[in-house]
Amino acid sequence: MLIAKMNQGKDGDETGTGEGVGEAAALWPAPQAERAIDATVPLPGSKSLTGRELVLAALADGPSTLHAPLQSRDAALMIDALRALGTEIEALPRGESADPDLRVTPAPELTGSTTIECGLAGTVMRFVPAVAALALGPVAFDGDPYARKRPMRPVLDALRALGADIADEGRGALPFTVHGTGSLQGGRVELDASLSSQFVSALLLAGARFENGVHVVHTGERLPSLPHIEMTIATLRARGVRVDSPAGGEWIVAPGAIRAIDVTIEPDLSNAAPFLAAALVNGGRITVPNWPSSTTQVGDSLRTLLPEFGAAAHLDDAGDLTITATGAISGVSLHVPEAGELAPTLVGLAALAAHGTDGTDGAASTITGIGHIRHHETDRIAALVAEINALGGDAVELDDGIEVRPAPLHGGVWHSYADHRMATTGALIGLRVPGVEIEDIASTSKTLPRFTELWARAVAPREALAESSRDGVDVAFELGASGGDAAAHDTSLGQAARGFIAGL
Repeated sequence: MLIAKMNQGKDGDETGTGEGVGEAAALWPAPQAERAIDATVPLPGSKSLTGRELVLAALADGPSTLHAPLQSRDAALMIDALRALGTEIEALPRGESADPDLRVTPAPELTGSTTIECGLAGTVMRFVPAVAALALGPVAFDGDPYARKRPMRPVLDALRALGADIADEGRGALPFTVHGTGSLQGGRVELDASLSSQFVSALLLAGARFENGVHVVHTGERLPSLPHIEMTIATLRARGVRVDSPAGGEWIVAPGAIRAIDVTIEPDLSNAAPFLAAALVNGGRITVPNWPSSTTQVGDSLRTLLPEFGAAAHLDDAGDLTITATGAISGVSLHVPEAGELAPTLVGLAALAAHGTDGTDGAASTITGIGHIRHHETDRIAALVAEINALGGDAVELDDGIEVRPAPLHGGVWHSYADHRMATTGALIGLRVPGVEIEDIASTSKTLPRFTELWARAVAPREALAESSRDGVDVAFELGASGGDAAAHDTSLGQAARGFIAGL
């Protein structure tokens, strides 16, 4: 069995087992659906697209407006980072029921002599150093304790090869300081992006502002999450940047202006994963509106992945994606190297398939091609195995994935490891398994601060929602963050939106 470091939400470097982590923290009882699910759940903007568009808007040749960007901790950290470098970012309220748009005005000259807090946001710690190299003055980077364990060496070494002055005392990780000189030579550079496609995207996003552009050559044997690089290329081309890929694992960004544009952020399709999967767990129907007919988001593969477990998927002409299922979950054999961020949800479904349905024996599953998720917010392979087994399951770490063998699950504490996707996976398992309690459900604020509200509403019986409405409690699902203003929402949703605006 492979042993790896997991983020336990503490400052130490201990190897994690999942035992005793966060026991003193408040636990969130995962709600169970009493009957088949029937819900429509609009979702806010894409984390991946919001981060990329913020960086490009900060480097553009004029002001840009981002419509329906994600409101989350990661987004706030990116905004704070770019503002620290001199970018002006203004929230444009869209009413009580909608998250604000963002008006981004580039600085005449990026300025350093500042500190950037990365939290656990991979996009901040990996995308912003290239921007900081274009600023004048030193820029210090640091983050949450586990962020210091996340790999950074490939992108830091690549930036040095392109002319950046970076001091990290040989760590190849946070904390480090970029000594910006106002420009970067750029040119050809080789790097191994086997651990994260973000290393490539970081160089491509800022490459047009380098004196000689950038020519990135990936030297590793594998490249995870290729769709995220394709997303980066698409956002660059939309802003008039020339990007070529003369060979597999090779990209060239020509030097030149990054055009200012107004752009609407697609809803976060990866955040849709636990909601859509809920239809498989309890049977019924879940619909996510405003699903793009064509997208570079990895989450779009849910349309083909969830049917592997026994669901039916339908995307209509109006852009509504509906997943329907009977509540029976099939075992699977999946190889998903390009869908690592969906892996926790897929593994959660596999654990429930192994648990069985209505007293029937469970089915085994194997999910591979996801070795790189060991280097996400935590070692997700080790964490998933630890938590499934702690609930009575039989999960085994593989070199490149997880095998889940038939075993009934029972209630208990599910630890999040300060990882939003670990937390949502626990909620998914808790739909069927009584007595599951999630430690640190607040970790979902990284990408979806309203997760608990949306989740409780999605799995609640329609009759209960109707009764709440008659009692004067607004139970509309609308967030208004996926295009267009929402019709209504409850008080806490409005407070969250106002809090985000105030934070800007």
